[in-house]
Amino acid sequence: MSTSLKTKTAARVGIVDYRAGNLRSVETAFRYIGSDFFISGQPEDFRSASHLVFPGVGDAGAAMRVLKETGLGQAIREFYTSGKPVLGICLGCQIVLSRSEEGNVECLDLIRGTVVRFPERPGFKVPHMGWNQVKDASGHPLFDGIPERSSFYFVHSYYPVPESTADCIGETEYGVTFASAICRDNCAAVQFHPEKSGERGLRLLGNFLKWKAG
Repeated sequence: MSTSLKTKTAARVGIVDYRAGNLRSVETAFRYIGSDFFISGQPEDFRSASHLVFPGVGDAGAAMRVLKETGLGQAIREFYTSGKPVLGICLGCQIVLSRSEEGNVECLDLIRGTVVRFPERPGFKVPHMGWNQVKDASGHPLFDGIPERSSFYFVHSYYPVPESTADCIGETEYGVTFASAICRDNCAAVQFHPEKSGERGLRLLGNFLKWKAG
């Protein structure tokens, strides 16, 4: 991988540990690009962070229960309200919306919208798993230096549907065309796994560290 992916910024990244797994690959990615980061499940720790990353895999209902029980959900809301950049990844992309069909659960409501399951269609397996293109994404700072229609790695059965089309900053086709990258104000989220998507995923994470939201 290119040494140009090393990111020199003053950012201090807080990665939320809410027992949803997948932290090892996120940790490896931020270490590779030279980021100053920490992983914590303690709400008060994120007060010292300049950027917050909200990753995860698994079930929306179980994740929201942990966020409520631990106070991490409120900590994420407060971080967002402060105006500092937030990035949701995979399950984290879904939890930042208002509600999920998975368990019919209320989510964080940082970006208005719902999370729905892929429809059953001939020739399309659920979950959507593997590499797929993200299109119409070149206009947002997260995708700076990343060619249009670059491929990223996906694993998911549900996908985000933002209430406003203006909040969609990237789309992907899998049986349906869905929002694979969304953003409102200082909260951005991607349905794919940048930490598992090679150089272009690492570049997106580096772009997040340099992003001056708003």
